[in-house]
Amino acid sequence: MDTLFASGRAADIVLAVLVIEAIVLTVRHARSGAGPPPRVFVPMIGAGVLLVLALRCALTGAPWPWIALLLSGGGAVHAVDLWQRWRR
Repeated sequence: MDTLFASGRAADIVLAVLVIEAIVLTVRHARSGAGPPPRVFVPMIGAGVLLVLALRCALTGAPWPWIALLLSGGGAVHAVDLWQRWRR
């Protein structure tokens, strides 16, 4: 279990799940119109992806500027997500 986290593989698994989730939601919406359109969920998933990438960098010992950049990007995308939700 230690190697799973120390190598960053745990974060890779979470990233894979997020990508699969985005694909499933996109395909479902395209085929049936059910569920939210991608413009609604992409910012939410994007913020999560950036946060998990920051976690991966922290777990693998990446330089702190990369972690700070990813966290800042995640915060910015999260702000876009909130702005979109409040506009509705």
